[in-house]
Amino acid sequence: MSAFIAARAGALATAFFTLLSGAEAHAAAYALRENPVAIESATPPRDEPFGLSTSALTDGPLRDKWLAVERAIAAEADVIAACSADRSHCTSQPALRFLDIVNAATARDGLARLGEINRAINLAIRPISDRAQYGLEDHWSSPLATLASGAGDCEDYAIAKLVALRAAGVPEKDLRLVIIRETATGDDHAVVAARWGEHWRVLDNRTFLMVEDTGFAKYRPLFAMDAEGAKRFEQPMLANTAPALRPRPAEIAKSDPVMDAGSTAVGSNTTALAADEFWMTLAM
Repeated sequence: MSAFIAARAGALATAFFTLLSGAEAHAAAYALRENPVAIESATPPRDEPFGLSTSALTDGPLRDKWLAVERAIAAEADVIAACSADRSHCTSQPALRFLDIVNAATARDGLARLGEINRAINLAIRPISDRAQYGLEDHWSSPLATLASGAGDCEDYAIAKLVALRAAGVPEKDLRLVIIRETATGDDHAVVAARWGEHWRVLDNRTFLMVEDTGFAKYRPLFAMDAEGAKRFEQPMLANTAPALRPRPAEIAKSDPVMDAGSTAVGSNTTALAADEFWMTLAM
């Protein structure tokens, strides 16, 4: 019994030291999993939304999917640039719509610029599942393709917002497309995280409100995509048992006309186990 008590005391002391040694708020709340390789190459926590470090995905289907979207975005950039230079001869209505959204945003400053793009994209696209639209379980569309169809699911909203924010002058280093999981249901969702000042705001197709990343206690971030590629969030050990006291984004503004937009989860996952298998398969 004394040996057990001593061992337990040693474990508690180690955990207590870990909690005290972290400089960040999340390090003070959780003990991160030991992963020397990931930690060595990880991005500092406050450089990423949700106060978590990330490590790069060097291969796998998820990375390939993001690279394919980026290639489509690059191809569309030429169309958008041509239309911007000569709107009178532009034959792409989606490009003109995109430019209208960006121009309206650049006329605003600060958080109002982020809010304008969040609102405009939310209103420009109607929610539909990939299965209903494409007959596929998961399909990521480029912004002009999404605006052309006028429909998409949560990641299509997020991709369009990410590119529009870039075009409106928000630095790439301050933007992430983030896959998050609702811990209570296991449903996955795609949003954009945009940094303004010292804080990250979440742009969600379910609401016009932009909630700070610290207000997402019911969600666990899984992956982030940005100009540097696809990344995996390093997960706290207690992420699944953290208190979930804050409202979901869709519950914050019940009068929001787009509150229920894109309610289909990424990959249509219904349980945490199925979602884990889906994203781990993509990431590997």
